[in-house]
Amino acid sequence: MTQQKPPKTQSTTQEHLDILDIQGDLILLKNGNASLVLETTSVNFDLLSEREQDSMIGAYASMLNSLSFPMQLLVRSRKLDLSNYLKWVDEQAAISTQANPYLREKITSYKEFIASLVQKGEVLDKRFYIIIPHFEAVSIKRPGFLDFLLGRKPQGPRINKAEVLERAKTDLEPKRDHLLKQMERLGIKARQLATPELIGMFYEIYNPEQARYQHIAGGAGNYTSTMVEPAIGGEQ
Repeated sequence: MTQQKPPKTQSTTQEHLDILDIQGDLILLKNGNASLVLETTSVNFDLLSEREQDSMIGAYASMLNSLSFPMQLLVRSRKLDLSNYLKWVDEQAAISTQANPYLREKITSYKEFIASLVQKGEVLDKRFYIIIPHFEAVSIKRPGFLDFLLGRKPQGPRINKAEVLERAKTDLEPKRDHLLKQMERLGIKARQLATPELIGMFYEIYNPEQARYQHIAGGAGNYTSTMVEPAIGGEQ
């Protein structure tokens, strides 16, 4: 009687990431910690008057002095996909063909200008984030010499997601509310990213070229699969 070999477990790219899961609008890490992400608007500092600049600098210094917890500022740049916009410009040019040939010529020239900017990679979208971490007192087992020799995977801490989420929310929500109030003083709007937005953000970070043309499919439930499948075509 022949022995059947156990099916091979297909490894996933998620094994190489520090992210354990994304639930309850929080990022759970494999070391037991968690993070909350705020997205903020921006202010063109150079366009402010000298008095407004001084006021903003003072408010920013006041915000930093009010903090009793760590936070991280992240600026993310990405190339914009303007294909739908260029299609709209084409439609406007077609509509203007009979009504105003001169306008059609200007629209065509404008489209060529935008297309050249896209080819040069000069059309960028900047996003601004604040990350607030939550630290868990978890002991992580470090891999020993025999683990490396025998090819054993290091065992991380056993994490109860529900308990970590509860403690993280209790810890992070007051910090979030404090920062939201401080942002208002700076004239900056901030909001917490929800679970689907966090998943979409990491999909774009780890698949920058693909994400420009193909958007994540299947919603939040798909990111735990072996491969995160894109949506063929436009946005869903």
